[in-house]
Amino acid sequence: MSEHYILILKASPRRQSNSSLLADQLAAGASAAGAEVESFFLPEMNIRPCDACDVCQGSGDGQCVVQDDMQMLYPKLRRASAIVVATPVYWFTLSAQAKLCIDRWYALETPEGSALRGKKFALLMSYGDSDPYLAGAVNAIRTFQDMCRYLHADLAGMVYGTASQAGEMRQQPDLLEKAYQLGQKLASSSPSLL
Repeated sequence: MSEHYILILKASPRRQSNSSLLADQLAAGASAAGAEVESFFLPEMNIRPCDACDVCQGSGDGQCVVQDDMQMLYPKLRRASAIVVATPVYWFTLSAQAKLCIDRWYALETPEGSALRGKKFALLMSYGDSDPYLAGAVNAIRTFQDMCRYLHADLAGMVYGTASQAGEMRQQPDLLEKAYQLGQKLASSSPSLL
C-alpha cells in the first residue's frame, strides 16, 4: 500500500467533462509517481444536503447521522493524504455537486479540530469564459483558498482554464501537463506538518 492516497472528487454532471479530463491527467501523474489514487463521480452518488441537525457536533466524534453515500466517503476523506476537487464553474463558483459534498465535511469537525487538518488539497476547474473574473472562477478559487485556510490545510496547487465544449480541454496540452505534474507533486510530497 502506498504512503500516499489521493482522493479525487469529480463534480461535473458530465462524465467526460473538461474538469474530469484534468482529473484523469492528475491521477495518471500521481499513479506514475507511485501513489494510490481513487476517483469518485459525485453526480451519480446519493449525497444529501447537510440538514444542520448538528448531531455530529454534539456527539464530538465527527459522525454524520445522514445515511447516504457520504458514509462511504468519510473514511476515505480521513485516510487521504491529498484531496482533489475537479469541478466546472457554474454560476460563478463551484458546481452544486462539489458544494454539496464539501458542505457535508462539516461532520468531520471535532473539538480537537477537523479530520482534514494538515491534508493537501488541489483544485481543478474549467469555465466557459476566457476571463477567470467574468467566468466566476475567482469566486471558486477564493472559496477553496478560504476553506483550506480554515482547515489549516495545504492548498498544494490549482489547474484551471477555459473549456466549455465537452472534451475541449484535450486541445490544451499545457493545462493537461500541469495537471499531470500536480499529480506527481501530490504523490511525492511529504504530509503537511501544519
